[in-house]
Amino acid sequence: MRIMEWQLQDAKNQFSKVVQKARDEGPQVVTVRGQRAAVVLSAREYDALRAGRPTLVDDLLSGPAWDDALSEVVSDRSRTPSREVAF
Repeated sequence: MRIMEWQLQDAKNQFSKVVQKARDEGPQVVTVRGQRAAVVLSAREYDALRAGRPTLVDDLLSGPAWDDALSEVVSDRSRTPSREVAF
């Protein structure tokens, strides 16, 4: 696998080539003022990186279960705003 670095302007001008090399040869690094700024990956490599990782929705849904006391407090809370409105 040959990782190649592209200056941003070159990557913009030859984007189809950057994508093709990412598919055929591996990740392509894009630099801005000599500093790594982005990496172009093939969809297959990206999917492999994401495989098995939970999504944000999975993370939110897998949070701790509410115990009965917390459920009761939430259910019994006042439906009116907690702040007084001054006129």
